[in-house]
Amino acid sequence: MLDRPRQRAGDHTGLEAAALVYRRLLGQVFPYWPVLAGAVVAMAVYASTDAAFAWLMQPMLDGSFIHKDPAVIRWVPLGIVGVFVVRAIGGFFSSYGMTWIARRVIRDLREAMFRKLLRLPAGYYDTTSSGLILSKVLYDVEQVALASSSAITVLVRDTFTIVALLGLMFYKSVFLTLVFVVIAPAVALIVGFISKRFRKLARRIQSSMGDVSHITEEALEGNRVIKIFGGQRYEEAQFEKANEYNRRQQMKLTATQSFSTPFIQLLVAIAFAIIVYLATLPDMVAKITVGTFASFITAMVLLMQPVRRLTQVNAVIQQGIAAAQSVFAFVDLHEEQDQGTQTLARVRGDVEFRDVSFAYAEGKGEVLKDIRLHIQPGQTVAFVGRSGAGKSTLVSLLPRFYEVTRGDIVIDGHSIRAIRLDSLRQQIALVSQHVTLFNDTIMHNIAYGGLGETSEADVIKAAEAAHAMEFIRKLPDGLNTIVGENGVLLSGGQRQRLAIARALLKDAPLLILDEATSALDTESERHIQAALEGLMRNRTTLVIAHRLSTIERADLIVVLDQGRIVEQGTHHELLAANGAYASLHRLQFSEPHAV
Repeated sequence: MLDRPRQRAGDHTGLEAAALVYRRLLGQVFPYWPVLAGAVVAMAVYASTDAAFAWLMQPMLDGSFIHKDPAVIRWVPLGIVGVFVVRAIGGFFSSYGMTWIARRVIRDLREAMFRKLLRLPAGYYDTTSSGLILSKVLYDVEQVALASSSAITVLVRDTFTIVALLGLMFYKSVFLTLVFVVIAPAVALIVGFISKRFRKLARRIQSSMGDVSHITEEALEGNRVIKIFGGQRYEEAQFEKANEYNRRQQMKLTATQSFSTPFIQLLVAIAFAIIVYLATLPDMVAKITVGTFASFITAMVLLMQPVRRLTQVNAVIQQGIAAAQSVFAFVDLHEEQDQGTQTLARVRGDVEFRDVSFAYAEGKGEVLKDIRLHIQPGQTVAFVGRSGAGKSTLVSLLPRFYEVTRGDIVIDGHSIRAIRLDSLRQQIALVSQHVTLFNDTIMHNIAYGGLGETSEADVIKAAEAAHAMEFIRKLPDGLNTIVGENGVLLSGGQRQRLAIARALLKDAPLLILDEATSALDTESERHIQAALEGLMRNRTTLVIAHRLSTIERADLIVVLDQGRIVEQGTHHELLAANGAYASLHRLQFSEPHAV
C-alpha cells in the first residue's frame, strides 16, 4: 500500500505547517460567516452566564443572609432563573449553529473529494487502494469537521467564559487572581508538548484506518476466492494485525489525553488550594466579605470546567489537522491533463500511432516501444498477443486514460493532445471484458451519462440489437429493473449484453472492444457477434481478443510481443507467414477441448 500523501519538500513543517492547514480548514467555515457570527454571539451570551452566576453569589450571601435586605431577597432568585434561561438560549443557538456549519463543511469537502475522484488519471487508481480512498472520504472528513465545528465551539465559548470569569475574579481580588494566573505558563508548556504527540498519533490512526478499510474491501470483493482457496485464516490474520495496530494507536492517544488532562487539572487544584489558604489568613479575611470570597471561589470553580475542556479539545484539533492534511493532499492531487483546445465534430475514424512509447512510471521500463500503426477509417483492427504483450495498454492510450510517454496519436490529422478530453471521448465507445454497471435501472445503465436524454424507443432499439431485450422483457419491471451493485442480480452474459447495448446506443465513430464477448455462452455469442458486425460497419474498431476465432475476419490483425509490433496483416496473410500469429493459432487450435 502506498504511503499517505506527504507535504512536498520545502513546505512548512511542525507548528507552522499545522497552523497553515488549520487556517485552510477554517477557510471551509468562513463561507457560512453569518451563521458563524450568530453562533459566536450566542457563545458570548452563554459564556457571560457563568460570570453572572458567580457574581450573584455576593448579593445572595451578603444581602440575603448577612444584611437580610428584602429587595435582594426578592430579586436574587429571579436573577438566578433569568441567568439560566439566557444560558439555555445561548447554548441552543451556539450548538445548533456550529453543528449546521459542521455538516455543511462535511458536505462541501466530500463533494470536492468526489469531484476529484471523478477527474483523477487512471494511473492513480492503479496504485491506490479504494479502501484507502474510502477511509479519507468517510473517516478523515468527519475528523476534519470536528476540528472545524465542535472544537471551535469549545475554543470560542470557553475562552469567552474564562475571560469573563477572570475579569470577575480580578474585580473581586487582584492578589488572589494573580496567584491563580501564575500557573498559566506551565499549562501552556504542557499543551505545546503533547500537541506534537497528538498529531503524530492521529496520522498513525488515519493510516491504520486506511489499512482496515482496504483489507475489508478485499475480503468483500474476493469472498468467493477466499472460500474456495481456504484463505479465511490468512485474511483474519491480516485484518487482526491491522485492527490491533489501530487499537494500539487509539490507546496511546487515549493514554496521552488521560494523563495530560488530570495533570493540568492538578496544577489548577494546587492553585485553588493556595488561594483558599491565602484567603483564610487574617489580613485577607479583614479585606473581603463572605459574599465576595464566595463569589470569587464560585468563579474559580466554574473556571475549572472550561479549562478542562480547552485542554481536551487540543486532541480533537490535532486529529483534525492530521485529517485535514490527508484530505487537502487528496483534493490537491493533479487531475487528468486536459490542455486541448479543439472540439471535434464526428470524426471519420482515421487513427495513426506515430512512434508511440509508454511507461507506467519512470524507471520501471517501457511497456510499449515505438508503435507505428495507421488505421484507415472504417477498418476493424484486432490486437493479439500473449498476456502482458501490451494490447490493453495500447488501446487505453486512444481515449487518453494514460498519456503517451513518447510519440503521438493522431485522429483525422489532429493530435489527441490538442483535442479536449470530453470531445475526444465523445468519439469513442467502449465495451470491456470487465463490465461496469451501476446500482440503477437497466434503462439508466444503457442510457448512461451523456446518453441520459435518449428516448425509450432508442434504448429498446439498442437493447434489441444487443439481444438484451430477450431477458429484459422477462424481468418483472422490464427496463425499470434495478440491477444491483455492479449488476449482481444479472448473469455475466446479461451484463455484457447491456454493456454492448450502451455502446450501440452511443453510436460513436470509434469503437473499442476488449474481449466484448468473453462472458457469453456460444448461442448468445453468435447473436452478439452478428450485432457487433453491424455495429462495426463503417466504424473504426479496435478489438482485443484472446480467442483468435473471433477476429479472423478483421481487416487487419496486429501481433504484439513485449510491447512491440512484431507482425501485422490479415488472418490468411499471417498464417501464410508462419510467424508469431501462426504460432499462437496453432497453440489455441491444437489444444484438446475439455468436455
